[in-house]
Amino acid sequence: MKGKLAIDSKVLNEVNKFLTKESNPVIDEIIKIVDKYGGPKKINDLAQQNGKIGILMEKLQHKKPEYVDQLNWLIEQRDGKKFISMEEYKNKINAPKDMVDESYKVTLEISSLHYFSWLISQAKQSIERGELMPSRFIRVRFMKEQEEDGDLLATISAMKILGSTWVESLDTKGTDGSNVHLGGAETITGYFGGIGQPNDYVYKWVDEYLYYYTNYGVREVLNINGGTILASYFLYKLGIDIEFKISVFMGNDNPFNVLWTLLTAKLFSREDGTTPLVGFNLSNSVNNETISFTGDIRKALGFEDMVRIEHHIVETSKGIVKQPYDRLAELIEIAKKVKNISAKHEGGIPEVEEKREHPSDILEYFMPRNEVIKSNLMSCLERNYLDKHDAVQRTAKELLRNGIPVIAAPKLH
Repeated sequence: MKGKLAIDSKVLNEVNKFLTKESNPVIDEIIKIVDKYGGPKKINDLAQQNGKIGILMEKLQHKKPEYVDQLNWLIEQRDGKKFISMEEYKNKINAPKDMVDESYKVTLEISSLHYFSWLISQAKQSIERGELMPSRFIRVRFMKEQEEDGDLLATISAMKILGSTWVESLDTKGTDGSNVHLGGAETITGYFGGIGQPNDYVYKWVDEYLYYYTNYGVREVLNINGGTILASYFLYKLGIDIEFKISVFMGNDNPFNVLWTLLTAKLFSREDGTTPLVGFNLSNSVNNETISFTGDIRKALGFEDMVRIEHHIVETSKGIVKQPYDRLAELIEIAKKVKNISAKHEGGIPEVEEKREHPSDILEYFMPRNEVIKSNLMSCLERNYLDKHDAVQRTAKELLRNGIPVIAAPKLH
């Protein structure tokens, strides 16, 4: 019976014929946008040049020189080996000498790093307390806002100093009023298809991506919609070195969802077998069996080392899931069986969060900076972020004490 599931080569030929036909309004518009930026080679060259830390800091010097001073401080701390080494950290927490295979390293991930000042506070605490900085940061702040105030330049530069990967969330999405089903951020999960990026928004998203890629070297972005995911595969096939991660809001919550996603990644991979999909955030509702199936599918399709399975260990106290939400014990179990997992921390430890006067709230991700300041919330939000950092430390300790290696900021630890 399984033989009947094979895709007929005639069907693939028909798909290829559609994708490559001379007049194709859906595809042609993407080609026009790529051409507007000079074509794939020029786009990649601009991204590489403008993403260099020297260029970024030079621009920042004109926009916000005090941030350059803080970045230089960060460089001094790194080069002076002020951050705890991984071996020192293991000794400090009494981790066993024998670890499982290094290929099972778990990536330490935190979200959302909204403001550059929070990163500096986090670094100072890590030095003072001998803690690990994450090796992956997710950012969900308005792009135009942070471009204007210097945070974008400063944070990109900091990521290069840390050697950590990071993800930006583009402004082109349904929460800006384009989705008629959404009343605002309070209905973020939406009705009829999630946040959404309706109608011509895929093209706007492609244009916005190429703007930040060519001007700042922002390579990896968040993807929340099937259309923009497919457009990202097309950009990659055209030769643009885009990378993206799939958001939890996509709702991939079972093996068939996963298979659908990874089959598309395979179909539109390059000749060398690579894909722009580098992070795959499953739904918060998945169990370890589904994560295990995901690992099997990913390996069978040749993506085990390329596509990171990103799993929420803790979530914001308000606005997204029922609390208490704490998946650490399950992570300890699955991390010994499935490779290339990221432990994502979107909230603090539940017992800590419930005692906070201002617990973390996913809806506050969508507050403009001036509104945060006007509401006197900046210190509260920074405290929420540092609670997430504390949750990262708890995860790192438990993983290492169970013989599972972790990946912290590569250039610091």
